Amino acid sequence: MSLYRQRVTRWSKWLHADPDPVTKPPSTMLRIVLTVFLPFASGYYLSYFFRSVNAVIAPDLIEDMSLSASDLGLMTAAYFLTFAAFQIPLGILLDRFGPVKVQAALFATAALGAFVFATGDSKTTLFVGRAFIGLGVSGGLMASFKAIVLWFPRDRLPLVNGLFMSFGGLGALSATAPVELALGVTDWRGVYTVIGIATVAVALIIFFICPEKPEARTSGSIADQIKGLKSIYSDRLFWRVAPLTFTAASAGMAMQTLWIGPWLKDVAGLPAAPAANHMFLVAFAMFIGMAAMGVVPDIAFRKWKIRPQTVIIAGNALFLLTQFGIIYGGIETSLNMWLLFGFLSNYSAIAFAVLSQHFPTDKSAAANTGLNVFVFGMAFALQYGIGVVINQFPVTGDNTYPPDAYQTAFLVVAFLQIIAIGWYFISPKLLPERAYQAE
Repeated sequence: MSLYRQRVTRWSKWLHADPDPVTKPPSTMLRIVLTVFLPFASGYYLSYFFRSVNAVIAPDLIEDMSLSASDLGLMTAAYFLTFAAFQIPLGILLDRFGPVKVQAALFATAALGAFVFATGDSKTTLFVGRAFIGLGVSGGLMASFKAIVLWFPRDRLPLVNGLFMSFGGLGALSATAPVELALGVTDWRGVYTVIGIATVAVALIIFFICPEKPEARTSGSIADQIKGLKSIYSDRLFWRVAPLTFTAASAGMAMQTLWIGPWLKDVAGLPAAPAANHMFLVAFAMFIGMAAMGVVPDIAFRKWKIRPQTVIIAGNALFLLTQFGIIYGGIETSLNMWLLFGFLSNYSAIAFAVLSQHFPTDKSAAANTGLNVFVFGMAFALQYGIGVVINQFPVTGDNTYPPDAYQTAFLVVAFLQIIAIGWYFISPKLLPERAYQAE
């Protein structure tokens, strides 16, 4: 056997050895990072790229496909519709079959959606392509959280989850100025084709590289899993933090992954390249915020015993203030507020780590997807709804909508978050004294 083949063989054995931190040497954590964290993080990177890319290519889509504001919102939000619809089945599949096989199969579906979108010649075809993409990446975060729960210490889940989600920030970064540069050598169809090929590659890496754990699969029947889901939905903590998460997180997704682009064009009056550069800065702020989202609650609890729920409330309140800065500030102030918007847009996602710690391991995926169905269902409603509200205002001759259109739509989004924050404080008096009990 050649020296090269010997090295490949040793590398393969090392990668696929059981990386159990209880029984393996210190190199275990490096193996977990290489074979679990990074492959799943690459998938989440692509998930966020798909989620965000239409904000940059929106002007080309509008021109090439003759789309109205509501058409653009509905077509782009198709991603969120199928994403949300699959969350409950996803949780059952993840708890039953483990994250590796489920994630690999789903990403193959996302690749198909990318190719359908890239070749689409009608609004219907574009909608179908985005719908397949949403279905395919619906496990991008939840399957990864399941893998993280299996391989990392439970007391460090907020930290690991936050660091993991920073890869989504990298995906959002890549979907801004780099895409604008790519549009100089290709078109939006070429962008979707390339990212579709990358999605196939990630699906293969996850399937062939990532290890499975025996405890990744539950031994109960599907009926037992559905019964466990009913118990999750009757849990007091779940319903206290869920509205905080699905109103704020969906607002961040709906606005940053689409409507920031038209806002920069119509309200701020920025040409395509400067608008893409500003979106890059907002996405970079989101990337930093995602990393901080893991570090801040970890430090806050270990040093000062501040609960993650308190961090969520503080983050959501500040996030809400940035939206009022965007709505009522001057152009320069609003542009700066968009940076803070990106930084704070994912703090409510700390709730996923809270639920992972609250529920047993074999119910963690069901609990997280049980929340995620509301997050992405609301994201669909907001992304489409913003377009519907904007469409009620007259369009000018240069195909732009007035600032009042965006102000009105964004105020509706902010009002929903105010209700959720109020609910967090009054819900202990209204919710029954019932918590999840393992069956």
